Amino acid sequence: MPPNVERIETLVRQLLIELGENPDREGLEKTPERVATALSFLTSGDRIDPVKLINGAVFTQETNSMVIVKDIEVYSLCEHHMLPFFGRCHIGYIPSGKVFGVSKLARLVDMYARRLQLQERLTEQISREVMESIGAKGVGVMIEARHLCMMMRGVEKQNSVMITSSVLGTFRESQATRDEFLALIGNRSS
Repeated sequence: MPPNVERIETLVRQLLIELGENPDREGLEKTPERVATALSFLTSGDRIDPVKLINGAVFTQETNSMVIVKDIEVYSLCEHHMLPFFGRCHIGYIPSGKVFGVSKLARLVDMYARRLQLQERLTEQISREVMESIGAKGVGVMIEARHLCMMMRGVEKQNSVMITSSVLGTFRESQATRDEFLALIGNRSS
């Protein structure tokens, strides 16, 4: 169900008042509407069906070769402070007779990122969706992101990057497969 944008506008207006602001001043007049629209968009991922998103863009292809899409931009909202985190997502998989239309991987990243999220959960959700949607032999997902909740407040560490990974199937079972994935996305294994 879509959010009640009018109700969100009312709540944002009240929040501005509680913060000591005048929501009627020129710079803030349309802020409640803008924030409500932005939050509705930035949390729209829960209202998207992954099957409809993929929309049949899965194709028969007999190959055992690793497929990688790297440097997919990712933007999400931390569920703890509702502040953005952003970075890059790298996805690799080994098909089992089916491959994705290449843009669908980026769309899956967006779908799971457009919700109040934890980076750790986001990484897991993407890898499981890729694995289950095409019955892949294995999947590796890595996300490198900067969190504004850590940069702008709290410890105020502007150069910190959080890295999360999820490996399933052959990526979990085979060190060689993991090493190949890490080498191809430009990261060294330890």
